[in-house]
Amino acid sequence: MELIQQLDEEDKSTVFKIIDKMLTTKKFKDFFNKNVAAL
Repeated sequence: MELIQQLDEEDKSTVFKIIDKMLTTKKFKDFFNKNVAAL
């Protein structure tokens, strides 16, 4: 997390958006896989 401290605010928000998108995509994939498996 030291690396993130060195970024300016705009860069931080970009990094967090990317992380958030990756997490959301993974959650969606897990959800999708579970529901397709259930069919």
